Amino acid sequence: MGRMSTDLCGIRIDNPIIPASGTFGYGYEFAEWYDINLLGTFSFKGTTRQERFGNPTPRIAECASGMLNAVGLQNPGVDKVISEELPKLKQVFHKPVMANISGFSVDDYVYVSKLLDEQESVGWLEINISCPNVHGGGMSFGTTCEGAYEVIRAVKNECRKPVIAKLSPNVTDIVSIAEACEEAGADGISLINTLLGMRINLRTGKPLLANTTGGLSGPAVFPIAVRMVYQVSKAVHIPVIGMGGVSSAEDVIEMMMAGAAAVEVGAANLADPMACKKIIETLPSVMDRYGIENLSDIIGKA
Repeated sequence: MGRMSTDLCGIRIDNPIIPASGTFGYGYEFAEWYDINLLGTFSFKGTTRQERFGNPTPRIAECASGMLNAVGLQNPGVDKVISEELPKLKQVFHKPVMANISGFSVDDYVYVSKLLDEQESVGWLEINISCPNVHGGGMSFGTTCEGAYEVIRAVKNECRKPVIAKLSPNVTDIVSIAEACEEAGADGISLINTLLGMRINLRTGKPLLANTTGGLSGPAVFPIAVRMVYQVSKAVHIPVIGMGGVSSAEDVIEMMMAGAAAVEVGAANLADPMACKKIIETLPSVMDRYGIENLSDIIGKA
């Protein structure tokens, strides 16, 4: 494998760049811009048991150094993802893909995970216990060690593919929750999801988002993400996927030095559809600048 390759839960990927769930659709939309097979993999849109329209609009707002979103897991439901989205994806992407899974109960998580675990094109199951924009689900499981353990253990009991727990930064002790996921059998940890935020329209005095609050992403959250990746990677013995405000090759190297085996790119894809392609293309020269022969050598170097 090349100098940018990395191992992700036993599956070798060509490079560590992974577009994050919710920012890359089901891939084929971006395939109109470039050959998405140059990616390490990508995490497709968060999938639930039933179809979801999501939250009312407006549900996206710009802010300094980032954006707020309260999309609310809009998706067609797992049955249509399997019957319609994955066949279209197979036409343009020929590597294992990461399935991002959300739910409102443990049974929901297990049901959706079992169905996607059976799909040949799916390589990893990213269990989203961290969405801040859905009432009564998602983040409610990821804010306690007990809740996180229960979901991950239940999914691991029913699935054979690597299970990656996606964690929320909206907690007081993310390390203990990551350790609970590892104890439950998680094969990897991905973090961070968005930070809960809010903006107000000065003319109306009302929140900019119909949901009132939303998840903050973009460069503003990068230092927090680096800190949490560093802390978690020192505490667990499974791979960590770092994300949160990554927008350049330099950011990727910093995140990997903090302990990430791979790096997800989120909001940058919404600002520039070519963001991941540009990062991958510039990584070798940035590696040369810092005397890095292989990216795998710098994981956890900090």
